[in-house]
Amino acid sequence: MAGPDNIIIGSHVWVEDPGLAWIDGEVIRINGNEVHVKTTNGKTVVTNISKAFPKDTEAPPGGVDDMTKLSYLHEPGVLQNLATRYELNEVYTYTGNILIAVNPFQRLPHLYDTHMMEQYKGATFGELSPHVFAVGDAAYRAMINEGKSNSILVSGESGAGKTETTKMLMRYLAFLGGRSGVEGHTVEQQVLESNPVLEAFGNAKTVRNNNSSRFGKFVEIQFDKSGRISGAAIRTYLLERSRVCQISDPERNYHCFYLLCAAPPEDIERYKLGSPKTFHYLNQSSCYELDGVNDAHEYLATRRAMDIVGINDEEQEAIFRVVAAILHLGNINFAKGKEIDSSVIKDEKSRFHLNMTAELLRCDAQSLEDALIKRVMVTPEEVITRTLDPENAVASRDALAKTVYSRLFDWLVDKINISIGQDPNSKSIIGVLDIYGFESFKCNSFEQFCINFTNEKLQQHFNQHVFKMEQEEYTKEEINWSYIEFVDNQDVLDLIEKKPGGIIALLDEACMFPKSTHETFAQKLYQTFKNNKRFIKPKLSRTDFTISHYAGEVTYQANQFLDKNKDYVVAEHQVLLTASKCSFVASLFPPLPEESSKSSKFSSIGSRFKLQLQSLMETLSVTEPHYIRCVKPNNVLKPTIFENSNVIQQLRCGGVLEAIRISCAGYPTRRTFYDFLIRFGLLAPDVLEGNYDDKVACQMILDKKGLKGYQIGKTKVFLRAGQMAELDARRAEVLGNAARTIQRQIRTYIARKEFISLRAAAVSLQSYLRGNKARKIYEELRREAGALNIQKNFRRYIDRKSYLAMRRSAITLQTGLRAMTARNEFRFRKQTKAAIILQAQWRCHEAYSYYNSLQKAVLVSQCGWRCRVARRELRKLKMAARETGALKAAKDKLEKRVEELTWRLQLEKRLRTDLEEAKAQEVAKLQDALHEMQLQVEEAKSMVIKEREAARKAIEEAPPVIKETPVIVQDTEKINSLTSEVEKLKALLLAEKQVAEEAKQAHTTVLAKNGELSKKLEDAEKKADQLQDSVQRLEEKRSSLESENQVLRQQALTMSPTGRALAARPKTTIIQRTPENGNVANEEIKRALPNITETEEKPQKSLNEKQQENQELLIKCISQDLGFSGGKPVAACLIYKCLLHWRSFEVERTSIFDRIIQTIGASIEVPDNNDLLSYWLSNSSTLLLLLQRTLKASGAASLTPQRRRSTSASLFGRMSQGLRGSPQSAGFSFLNGRVLGGLDDQRQVEAKYPALLFKQQLTAFLEKIYGMIRDNLKKEISPVLASCIQAPRTSRASLVKGRSQANAVAQQALIAHWQSIVKTSNNYLKTMRANYVPSFLVHKVFTQTFSFINVQLFNSLLLRRECCSFSNGEYVKAGLAELEQWCHEATEEFAGSAWDELKHIRQAVGFLVIHQKPKKTLKEITNDLCPVLSIQQLYRISTMYWDDKYGTHSVSSDVIASMRVMMTEDSNNAVSSSFLLDDDSSIPFSVDDISKSMQQIEVTEIDPPPPIRGNSGFTFLLQHPE
Repeated sequence: MAGPDNIIIGSHVWVEDPGLAWIDGEVIRINGNEVHVKTTNGKTVVTNISKAFPKDTEAPPGGVDDMTKLSYLHEPGVLQNLATRYELNEVYTYTGNILIAVNPFQRLPHLYDTHMMEQYKGATFGELSPHVFAVGDAAYRAMINEGKSNSILVSGESGAGKTETTKMLMRYLAFLGGRSGVEGHTVEQQVLESNPVLEAFGNAKTVRNNNSSRFGKFVEIQFDKSGRISGAAIRTYLLERSRVCQISDPERNYHCFYLLCAAPPEDIERYKLGSPKTFHYLNQSSCYELDGVNDAHEYLATRRAMDIVGINDEEQEAIFRVVAAILHLGNINFAKGKEIDSSVIKDEKSRFHLNMTAELLRCDAQSLEDALIKRVMVTPEEVITRTLDPENAVASRDALAKTVYSRLFDWLVDKINISIGQDPNSKSIIGVLDIYGFESFKCNSFEQFCINFTNEKLQQHFNQHVFKMEQEEYTKEEINWSYIEFVDNQDVLDLIEKKPGGIIALLDEACMFPKSTHETFAQKLYQTFKNNKRFIKPKLSRTDFTISHYAGEVTYQANQFLDKNKDYVVAEHQVLLTASKCSFVASLFPPLPEESSKSSKFSSIGSRFKLQLQSLMETLSVTEPHYIRCVKPNNVLKPTIFENSNVIQQLRCGGVLEAIRISCAGYPTRRTFYDFLIRFGLLAPDVLEGNYDDKVACQMILDKKGLKGYQIGKTKVFLRAGQMAELDARRAEVLGNAARTIQRQIRTYIARKEFISLRAAAVSLQSYLRGNKARKIYEELRREAGALNIQKNFRRYIDRKSYLAMRRSAITLQTGLRAMTARNEFRFRKQTKAAIILQAQWRCHEAYSYYNSLQKAVLVSQCGWRCRVARRELRKLKMAARETGALKAAKDKLEKRVEELTWRLQLEKRLRTDLEEAKAQEVAKLQDALHEMQLQVEEAKSMVIKEREAARKAIEEAPPVIKETPVIVQDTEKINSLTSEVEKLKALLLAEKQVAEEAKQAHTTVLAKNGELSKKLEDAEKKADQLQDSVQRLEEKRSSLESENQVLRQQALTMSPTGRALAARPKTTIIQRTPENGNVANEEIKRALPNITETEEKPQKSLNEKQQENQELLIKCISQDLGFSGGKPVAACLIYKCLLHWRSFEVERTSIFDRIIQTIGASIEVPDNNDLLSYWLSNSSTLLLLLQRTLKASGAASLTPQRRRSTSASLFGRMSQGLRGSPQSAGFSFLNGRVLGGLDDQRQVEAKYPALLFKQQLTAFLEKIYGMIRDNLKKEISPVLASCIQAPRTSRASLVKGRSQANAVAQQALIAHWQSIVKTSNNYLKTMRANYVPSFLVHKVFTQTFSFINVQLFNSLLLRRECCSFSNGEYVKAGLAELEQWCHEATEEFAGSAWDELKHIRQAVGFLVIHQKPKKTLKEITNDLCPVLSIQQLYRISTMYWDDKYGTHSVSSDVIASMRVMMTEDSNNAVSSSFLLDDDSSIPFSVDDISKSMQQIEVTEIDPPPPIRGNSGFTFLLQHPE
């Protein structure tokens, strides 16, 4: 691909290596056509220059996701790209629209979960990272949009992951088009569950794979018009029948045999099975178990899968009976019989297995024996029976085993198809072909021949598709492609399948002649194809032949071609099994036509397979194909190992390199105009500065460099092979010249910098020396001046010190004398004041004690008398209760009595409290007086001690000649007077102690009296309870009597013409209480009763009709936009005040709640009107807050046990409950206001069921409206988010220096999408604030919206490699700054913690834009830079990162390796390894949260709207409390 002119000394190239396939190095010498390359492993390689391929040194460190983007599309470039991506766990790579899947040999659950399916659903092919889901989605979308069937061809060698890839495709297609099945299992579930069944009977362990499919499978998934799965069908090809009887070490037979041997004991006993080592068909290999696979569990799983696909228990039992019969059949051995060429059963062990086989197949044992060792030949004259020798008998036994197993497998496939069900009306299908890949072993037999024939057919189809894609690409770009050649493999297909004259035709012909052998067949091939360039005869073999396939030459051994091609059923076997008593076995062998049942009829496997393949190709030809090439990276089946030679061979066998050759035949290198100018614009700077169109600029650059043969399309530049290398060589030359210029300038700069630094150093040294000399002179002058200053200050200090000492002595002497006089005066005044206080306190105590005793006696007497009077009044009330007319007066009197008793009890309680407080104060005063006396005694003692000490000092200091007698006498008098004073104080203290003891005794007496009063008070409370009960009973009796009177009046009206006067309601006379005693006298009651007169009632509307009109007016009013008053929603306050006034919360049945809910629901039917939604969000939240703080559940169940006990145990509690519960008791209004007013500012209402249901419905509407506003905001910003994650490409004008205006315009365009999000958020914020939506709900809306932005941006970043770049990180960071600025402007009240919700994308972007990533350790990344991100997310970002601005690298390989180890540990610990985030669409608050966050609302301040202001039924709305 690179000409000799493009490879120069210093070029980086790829050369062939026997161990690594390809190795890179640097050209160190060129001799003609020979090039010397120093490889990266230190060796020097000499090769032809035509075999050296250029290496792209600027390739991204993480590879490219589509290999058509490679600068050099050749074998080593493809291999290096796959190896780089595999090292980063990127197992999928595109080559155009072909997906290459490298088997990771480890579970990567995060790549295949439902969240990942959601990401790829509907995504454009190539938009996200390569994935098998992308291929499935492309096929599904093509089928839906174009109405054409599609097919997905999955190929690869054994162990490459074809089966797993097919499973993933099936899961994804089921995810896209799944629907419920009729009998409990969906169609797609049955298709997926058919895999374990088919794997158990069609898969086996081979050398290269533990679960190798030994058959081809084509799954047709049928879809209806709406794109839902409506049916499916499974077609299989070429089951490897010979494996049933022959296996090689270390392979295994089909899985089902081992599963049955590990079945539960009852099944093993039923089928007489044992260890696999005891059966001939299994013990030919030493491998009986697979690592990590439990055959017993797999057996049960297979049985469950059979249940799902519709195989009942009876059929399952028959299936495993046939499998067991095949195992027993293999243990039947033969020995020579008595006659020539005859055989018999060898021994009793073989006889046992024969009988078991006959028993399991439900046939006669003797008939089975005859069928194995005898043959019947029908001639025109007679029927001849001949016996077989032991060798032919074994062949007969093996033929029977293979036939039975093949028929069983075909029955399973048919049964699965019947169970799944096919849709005959389906017009569209998606077929998934899981086919064996190209095989080339040391020994290749008939199976490999058929497999490779299949792959040749598929390769031709693949080549035609790739060529077609190339043509479509060229046609799309409008370039000339007529001269591109297409290499076809039709000659190989003619060699194999041409009729007559092909290998299969010659094989069928040889099989039909009894005397043909493999030698004669081989000789026939040699003679027929001696001149065919695709057919080669090996020199040292007489039966082998070699075919030159597209993937290389394969040598086949023709020894067993004839035997394996024959597919006839022995007539004796057919007769035996058709006559089986088991209907299942008999169904496997239906009766043959009479003419064919007498002898064995020949049937060719090769011809039948060719017909199947032809049918498959016809199906594929009418579908749109999609290709997945599975690659096995190593033969040890372990992760992280990439064997280059093995992968290259598979790429050849998979046709990937053939597709690359087709691309290379045309234009292997394609670059968009933008990418081309970015890379090669420096070759012609004048073109960039000329402001040409991109297409013209590209053509000018290519013409300037003299390139020929290229093509300019509509959006891309198409370069021929080698032209990319030539342009890169020219570019390297320009960059080299630029580097030398830069080096020259840098060296000049460094030399000048050194000169300037030396000159600055010299100047600095001179300055320092001169300064040092000046400092020394200055220091001498300063020291001289300092000495003079010290002398002056020292002399001043000495003089001042002597003066201050003399002055201080005089002051001290004066102070002592004055203090002594003042202390004496103060002591005298203090003693006089203390004596006066003690006398006053004692006199006060005596008077107060006498007053308290009198007061207690009076209270006790009054309580006794009042209880006596109350009992007398109770008896009178009971007598008066018998008369109906006196009930009202009796009730009022009892209520007054209860109030009076309550008042007296409270008064007594208050008096008792005051008495206790007075006692406590008296005791405290006495204790204070005692404490003061003790302090005075101690002070006197201290004064005596001081006086004695002073006297002693005076005596010691006095001269001895002076007489001391007068002083001694004077001091003695002072001491005596002080002693007497102390004695008086002691006596006074004893008197005070006696008074305190007497006070204590009096206190004890008062406590006893208080106890007696408490008991009396409790008795009074009990009596008051009884009175209250009597009042309630009387009230109930009065109500019943009134209802009876009302019924009697109505009956009288219907019976008597004058009944109108009788039916008139009596007006109730309200008897006011007198303010003097608060009671009504019996005489007043008797005088009031005769004054009750009956007046005729005026006609008026019933209460229900009036209530209905008021409700209608309310509903009509709230259906309009009432606006807001003082920041409070008028509608919510209006509804609340009306419901509260109408007592709607306390009724058992009402329709007003349903009508309000219907009105709200009808108002929000327009989901896009955010203004209306915000209006009702504000109203519903306010109304819900009012209900939350007003309503309480009815009944005692709503109270806590403590509160229930305390409320019922007190008279006050029962009274307040009775008053609140009876609205008729208007007479208690003053008590309600006085006693209850201090407890609750907002009245609690016991709500009934309709009110509680209304509250729940209102909560549901609040959540619904909130969700609608949030989802509308998400819907508006979703289209912009796709542009926010990837920076728009900068125009070419910004690449040229000096274009500041263009740069400014580009920068403005870059953040336009982010500003669109900010604008949308501002609009929503303004709308919600204009409607006074609570800030708590606004905060939650933006918090969840920013969380949605975080999830969308972060997931897109992880799924699209082009987004994980340095410049894109800067773009997203600038956009996030716009959002941060908006959060700041929106204030904490409304934005809240919304900015914190972007933590994932913020940290990810921060990681993208940091410099020197290779120097960062894993600890720094996980703890400091990205503490929120998981290891899986960090690994994904680190491996996908590429620097498109400075060319720097991602984190070091050691950090990547550490991340991989941690990910492996997480997967082993069953920790979720998904690297994508989920969006939370739940409601993030509760009613209690709203109640706590909102302030108290004063509904009385809201004026009613005009429609109801003048209505008489709403006058209560106009009443405002003062």
